[in-house]
Amino acid sequence: MVQDVRDLPAGRSDGLHRFLGGSPLTVAFRLVLLSILVGVVLAAIGFDPWNIIHSIRLLFQRLWDLGFDAVNWLLRYFLLGAVIVIPIWLLSRVFGAPRGR
Repeated sequence: MVQDVRDLPAGRSDGLHRFLGGSPLTVAFRLVLLSILVGVVLAAIGFDPWNIIHSIRLLFQRLWDLGFDAVNWLLRYFLLGAVIVIPIWLLSRVFGAPRGR
């Protein structure tokens, strides 16, 4: 019968490996790389590590402003397209062949 790994006594670093999800050096290296990547993304959207509360408030303010600009942009394109689409749809409904049921 094959011995199950759970039946074997845990080594000294086995619990640490299990807790960290790998060797400590590998996990530390991955965390450093991930932290740098997330830092670049946060810097790109305007976060400042020295004044994080102000940066979060500024981010929400920019998202709020961007949201209303997007609605304005969407409304303009909708109206521009509706000037063509709605009359064509209406004419096709009025002059279209009756559909059988």
